[in-house]
Amino acid sequence: MSQSHAQAYFGRRYTLSASHRLHTETLTAAQNRAAYGKCNNPYGHGHNYVVEILVGGRVNPETGMVVDLAGLDALVGAQILARFDRTNLNADPAFVERVPTTENLCCTIFALLKDGLPAGKLESVRIEETENNSFECCGVPWSRPAPENHREDK
Repeated sequence: MSQSHAQAYFGRRYTLSASHRLHTETLTAAQNRAAYGKCNNPYGHGHNYVVEILVGGRVNPETGMVVDLAGLDALVGAQILARFDRTNLNADPAFVERVPTTENLCCTIFALLKDGLPAGKLESVRIEETENNSFECCGVPWSRPAPENHREDK
C-alpha cells in the first residue's frame, strides 16, 4: 500500500475543569443517593477532565498528516473548551433532559465534533474523569446536543 493510501490515526489530548451534580428528577431523593452516592451532593463536585480525541483517515500526501492540528485545536477550542471549561455542566443546555454523567459528556462531545473536523473521521472521544474512571464514545445513538449557551463572562 502506498503511503498516500495509508490509513492512520491521530490522537490529541485536551484538559478542562468542570463541575456537575449527578441527579435526576425521575428518581426519589433516596434513589438518587443510591444511584449516584457522593456524586449526588446538592452542591456538586468538580473534575479535571482529560479529553482525548482520535481522528482516523488517509494520510494527506502533501502534508503527511491525517488532520490539520491547528484546525482540530481551533474546533475543540471553540466547540468544547469554550463551552464546558470552568462551568457547571448541569447548567448547559445539553444536560437539561439528561444527567451530566461523564458518559453523557463524552457522547455530547462526540456529537459536537463529528461533523466539523477539518479532515478525517472522528473515531472516538475518550474522557478520563479520575485516575480510576475513563469513558469512551465511538458514536452517538441520540440526537445532537442542544445549541451552545453563549457565555459573555469567559
